[in-house]
Amino acid sequence: MGEQAIREALSDSGLSFADIEQAYAGYVYGDSTCGQKVIYKVGMTGIPVFNVNNNCSTGSSALYMARQAVESGLVDCALAVGFEQMQPGALGSVWDDRPSPFDDFDTACNDIFDSDAPLALRYFGGAGKSHMDKYGTEISDFAKIRAKASRHAKNNPKALFRTEMSEGDVLQSPEMIPGVMTRLMACPPTCGAAAAILVSEEFAKKRGLRADVKIIAQSMKTDFPSTFEARDMMQLVGYDMTGAAAKDVYEKAGIGPQDIDVVELHDCFAHNELITYEGLGLCPEGGAQKFIADGDNTYGGRVVTNPSGGLLSKGHPLGATGLAQCYELTHQLRGTAEARQVEGARLALQHNLGLGGACVVTLYQAG
Repeated sequence: MGEQAIREALSDSGLSFADIEQAYAGYVYGDSTCGQKVIYKVGMTGIPVFNVNNNCSTGSSALYMARQAVESGLVDCALAVGFEQMQPGALGSVWDDRPSPFDDFDTACNDIFDSDAPLALRYFGGAGKSHMDKYGTEISDFAKIRAKASRHAKNNPKALFRTEMSEGDVLQSPEMIPGVMTRLMACPPTCGAAAAILVSEEFAKKRGLRADVKIIAQSMKTDFPSTFEARDMMQLVGYDMTGAAAKDVYEKAGIGPQDIDVVELHDCFAHNELITYEGLGLCPEGGAQKFIADGDNTYGGRVVTNPSGGLLSKGHPLGATGLAQCYELTHQLRGTAEARQVEGARLALQHNLGLGGACVVTLYQAG
């Protein structure tokens, strides 16, 4: 899968593997040097290959590192690739003979939110419950988000689930956390890969490449003391990381959330999409319910979120997700997204979150 993604990226760019000066390979579940194993299938030119693992934000972390290398002038052409071969069922630890990096998070989760659900569901179900308690959000709001994802995904040939479903379908699926979450509100474990090639503006001009999409701002944040001190499940799953990264990006670009046309955000659960609307400033804190009810998160509304179908419908191959979001937004800004095209899209925002933790927010501009 990784090899195919790289070859498609090279074909799209009109470059050869010999043009790549550095490569960043993202994956979560795998032994060391998986990046070399994948990249060597495309070419062996002696370039540095960096293996990247940052939980669910791995793909965007690889993108972040490639962007830094190009922006700093260290290289003119870098590759970011992400891939994942996943097992069925809820995410779990592979290593049980050593302390888990999630020990502190698991302890806090168990202390704040009491549930028998698997931990991943408990984290984001707990965050949704926190929003419900604060602002009167209802489980039907999460169901509306999931139904919206399915409507978008039906137009995406790369989405795993393309069957349109209603809010009622979502609510009638098996209950995972009573009153808070049903099965269809969670994204599916997915296998997949994606890749992107980043070049400097000077290199693009010299080689006659089309410079139709640019990264104009990017920020990565890790956890703050509030993650644990707030004793709030929304903070535990990265709400403050999201807000800080978004603020950083808006300030660097000199724009505001009101200027964004299209967003791909980390909807590993419908609950996380809802709280991320507010974390990214797409609506005021406590305003997500109205934002959804008004249809401001879809076509015809203020900002189209997850036109790809998002993680909920497109799928979530951990190492590839951030780069799959990049792929979608690149097509949106090129105007080549076909049936899912957001009309007149000029500014696109990407949000990729990994618990434990890291959050990457990237702002793209057309042409």
